[in-house]
Amino acid sequence: MFKKLFRFGLLPLVAAAIVLGIVCGLFFPDWLVRVFLTFNGLFGQFLGFVVPLLIVGLIAPGIAELGKDSGRLLLYTVLLAYGFTLFAGFFTFGVAALSYPWVLDASASLVAFAAPQELAPYFTLPIAPLMDVTTALVLAFTLGLGLAFGKGETLKHCLYDFREIIHKVIAAVIIPLLPLYIFGIFLNMTVNGQAAEVLAVFAKIIVLIFIITLVILFIQFAVAGVIGRKNPWTMLKTMLPAYFTALGTSSSAATIPVTYRQVQRLGVEEDIAGFTVPLCANIHMSGSTIKITACAMAIILLTGGQLHFWQFAGFICMLGISIVAGPGVPGGAIMASLGVLQKMLGFNEEMLGLMIALYIAMDSFGTACNVTGDGAISVIIERIYRKKTS
Repeated sequence: MFKKLFRFGLLPLVAAAIVLGIVCGLFFPDWLVRVFLTFNGLFGQFLGFVVPLLIVGLIAPGIAELGKDSGRLLLYTVLLAYGFTLFAGFFTFGVAALSYPWVLDASASLVAFAAPQELAPYFTLPIAPLMDVTTALVLAFTLGLGLAFGKGETLKHCLYDFREIIHKVIAAVIIPLLPLYIFGIFLNMTVNGQAAEVLAVFAKIIVLIFIITLVILFIQFAVAGVIGRKNPWTMLKTMLPAYFTALGTSSSAATIPVTYRQVQRLGVEEDIAGFTVPLCANIHMSGSTIKITACAMAIILLTGGQLHFWQFAGFICMLGISIVAGPGVPGGAIMASLGVLQKMLGFNEEMLGLMIALYIAMDSFGTACNVTGDGAISVIIERIYRKKTS
């Protein structure tokens, strides 16, 4: 049944869940609302249990796969991709910090959303995680870096197998149940009289994020144009097929063949394009960072919190590392970032659920920004390579 439903894509199901949650919240009796609150409570507990496993299962093998065999070219590409990702995050923080006071309705608030609900679940089942988020992050980085610079083939294969298990948990459990979880969130918000406020916030945030992605792409290609001595507008036009393919697929991995072809049309040599495009599809996450940063800031403000630069500075730096394994997994970036949101920004299960809904609602915009920006990185790396070999 899930396969038949998901042939339409996750985004339409999430949109349908939001609409149905609002409509059903207008007439569902309390006993039925409590049924869905019970499910959401159980799913939230399971999500809390899985988050540390997601961190270890996605981040550790992702770092290990980078390895050290490709030498300086690998180092340059990784640093450049990470630099672009950090710039996107800090740029988003600056724009959102300046615009949110007048973009977001000052009277809108999700304080009640984060507070205890008037209707309670029928029962709860506490599921304690195997480790806290900090321990999982340290373990993931230790294992990943250790395996990247060591041999440890047996442990590496074990991590790859563990990652496959995590992929299956995400694909077969978390992603299929997300629409039902989001339905329960908006059902509850409608009962509490908050749905209209949240939808108004969603629309404004999505428009703002779309604009930021376009600005970031122009900046990236302007830098690539200066370094690679190419026209940035011509390069952006050349990369449009990759951009629109990513809009349609919402997958960096699925867009690799188109990105690879368009990067070569930018004048990048075949061997360089073959190296940078698959690598950047996994480590360049400017678009994802824009979405997660902007959504997190909005949710914090609307739940009565305050934005602190240094708190977000650490969050953005950690986010750029934690989501490197996101591409190729449905909702992988937001799943990999749940632990960082929870630990560094203090998000609870309900706030994480709202983050997932916001992220998925604009998933294709971020993916398109990621893969299009890969072209700018490839042009810069190709220029560096030519200088080294000339």
